[in-house]
Amino acid sequence: MQRYFVLSLLLLASLVSHAQTRISGQATDAATGEALPFVGIFIKNSSIGTSTDVEGKYNIRLSATPDSLTAAFVGYLPLTLPVQRGVAVQTLDFKLRTNAQQLQEVVIRPGENPAWPIMRRVIAQKNVNDKRRLTAYQYEAYTKMQFDVDNVGRQKGKGVVGKAITSLVDSQLYLAGEDGKKLLPFFISESLSDFYYTRDPKRSKEIIKATKVTGIGLQDGTLVSQVIGSNYQDYNFYQNWVSVLQKNFISPMADSWKGYYTYELEDSTYIGDDWCYELSFKQKRPQDLAFNGRMWITADGYALRKLDATVSKSANINFVEGIALKQELQQVGEQAWMPLGTEVKIRIVGLTPKRPGVLAKVYTSYRDVVVNQPEKPGFFDKPVELLTGAGRQAESFWEQRRHDTLSVADRQVYATINAIRETPKVKRFTDMATVLGTGYKSFGKVSWGPWPYTYAYNDVEGHCFQLGGKTNINFSDKLELRGYAAYGTDDQKYKYSLSGRYILSRKRWSEVGFTHQEDLQQVGLMSDKLASSPFFLGFSRFGELRRPMMVRETNLYLQRDVLRGVTERISLRKRHFDPHYDFAYYRNGADQPDELASSFTSTEVSFLTRYARDEVYVENDNDRISLGSGSYPVLSLKYTLGLNNALGATVDYQRVDLGVEQEFVMGRLGNALYRLEAGRIFSPVPYPLLEVHTGNETPFYYDATYNLMDYFEFASDTYASLHYEQYFEGLLFNRLPLIKKLKWRVLGSANILYGSLSQSNLNLMPELTPAGNRQESFKELGHAPYVELGYGIENIFKILRVDAFHRLTHLDEGTRKFGLKFSVQFKL
Repeated sequence: MQRYFVLSLLLLASLVSHAQTRISGQATDAATGEALPFVGIFIKNSSIGTSTDVEGKYNIRLSATPDSLTAAFVGYLPLTLPVQRGVAVQTLDFKLRTNAQQLQEVVIRPGENPAWPIMRRVIAQKNVNDKRRLTAYQYEAYTKMQFDVDNVGRQKGKGVVGKAITSLVDSQLYLAGEDGKKLLPFFISESLSDFYYTRDPKRSKEIIKATKVTGIGLQDGTLVSQVIGSNYQDYNFYQNWVSVLQKNFISPMADSWKGYYTYELEDSTYIGDDWCYELSFKQKRPQDLAFNGRMWITADGYALRKLDATVSKSANINFVEGIALKQELQQVGEQAWMPLGTEVKIRIVGLTPKRPGVLAKVYTSYRDVVVNQPEKPGFFDKPVELLTGAGRQAESFWEQRRHDTLSVADRQVYATINAIRETPKVKRFTDMATVLGTGYKSFGKVSWGPWPYTYAYNDVEGHCFQLGGKTNINFSDKLELRGYAAYGTDDQKYKYSLSGRYILSRKRWSEVGFTHQEDLQQVGLMSDKLASSPFFLGFSRFGELRRPMMVRETNLYLQRDVLRGVTERISLRKRHFDPHYDFAYYRNGADQPDELASSFTSTEVSFLTRYARDEVYVENDNDRISLGSGSYPVLSLKYTLGLNNALGATVDYQRVDLGVEQEFVMGRLGNALYRLEAGRIFSPVPYPLLEVHTGNETPFYYDATYNLMDYFEFASDTYASLHYEQYFEGLLFNRLPLIKKLKWRVLGSANILYGSLSQSNLNLMPELTPAGNRQESFKELGHAPYVELGYGIENIFKILRVDAFHRLTHLDEGTRKFGLKFSVQFKL
């Protein structure tokens, strides 16, 4: 048996030896005869090849004899020579001719990297080749997106999610990935849209003509359909910074390319009909948000023709193990280049190596490009528009309009997801995730919630139970009704709220609404600025309530987007304040001390103007969600007029508030965010109507508060404030040998507040209340500002942020001079 085995090996080796073809030769300059080193020798349309040595010689062994071999080198025309059939050993010498007509002059200085002069030309030509130089452009885009759960089946699942996934794997409802590992698809989508761009003024618009969304846990694909279009897959490497997963990566074609990357000239070859230089690029520092890969630069024009880039595991991005991005471009119009196709793959890992992760794949192709035919400015008023019936296109429509046909694997994904959605365990899990994520549980046309306010306990109400709900889009796509009822076991009082809103127009968003409620509030936490902070307000209802008062409020409003980015809102609000603590004020000023009052009523009309250039909204049922306004500041101006004797009002006043906020990229310093606010109340008012600056006595960080200030510590009638945060990403810790493995990130913050209180407002407060008690008062800031500085670390265990704050001013006895604040955030 051993002899047969040895003989079989010898016969096999003999057969392999006879099947091989050996080709050798030399590549030289056709004019001078000079040997050419590092010339690429390869078989066309394959990955098989070699290169010449320093003497221009090469030697290649092939298991199958090809028809021909091709030689290609920078500055020379490629040459293809035929290979003889049946000749085991042969010689092919390549005499290459220079490509003088196609190549422009590249000056290489002594000792200089050959890739550098090419990069200098690339940078010099950016303004010519960048698509943003076009007056306008438009195209049809097809986007296919797929999400799969990977890392499944390694061990028996634990918990609701793990058991659900394990049961699916056991039932063979999984697919095989590219690496042979098990994948469980849970989302796939297709979209077909028309995209428009104009330069002056800079505007863009995407009209989504058709969408097909299939996913586990999706109750309605309307919102998803608006964020899967090509507008969110626009990667322009001519920009200095390229946004991927809302992280700003330095482009390999950035103006400061030398500071972030090393480059090598690898080869030259044809990409389509364009002769290109092939450059490799690598990031200089592993933790930087930068790319590694290759790009092909056209020899005529130095434009980006193709790019193949990856992001390494070492990059400081949470939950992301790898990113791969491929893009191919085409020349259009006035020499500018636009994407022909883009493919992105992202692997998102679980919290631990054993937890399931997610593999995301996005492919976008572009057709029917039209340039320099701008649309009218009014056309861009709604940046994202989902056509009626876009999600109900028949399969015959997709078969005709897809830019590429669905593969067998794609069709299997659709079938697998449909089967998984019917699994009982998955249904229960997705319902639970929806309730936790939105705060509401849907029952037909009505949704119960929000659940965080179902229960609270404090010293005034005791155990407080609340039941609320709202109508959803199944009830109406224009009218929404909300309400809740609450009861406290100690005060034995009912609280309630009723509200409604009607959407007049979605094209240029307009709505009208009303609210009537009676509930317990705290003086230091009644600011309209906290309206978007439900969890902070919900947490403040536990424990001891500071200066509680029953507020009965009726509010009417009308809101409309008058222009793109410009929103106007007018409202009429009546509030009656009934304090549940010892409070009084001089109704007619200190000149009439006998006119004390402990409750008051205000009726006010307010006008709000908000400007956010290039802000993009998407619709989620009857709500709309802002996706931000890029790096442009958001401006707001609000004027409030209090009407005395109107609808029973007992006070009159005027108030103006201004606001500016902006987030922007600062290169290697990371990202910065600031918020400037200022305001003034022009008339004396009871102090609950002053600007009561919001303190924070909780252990949790919240950016709308002053973290070392107590509740109701300061109040002003004239104020100006600055909130600033600097996110250094991995700038500092990435350079420390041991700490950089933790992937912690440093941040800094500052809160500065100037404020003053007029004597007329101080005179409204009596020293003693009608009960003979000393009036509980507050401080005024005076000439010294309130200043607190903070520094912190985020990305601890990927989700924890810890901030340390120092209070630098108003250090009276009993104040907190130092404190730690904690927060949980899921941030990439």
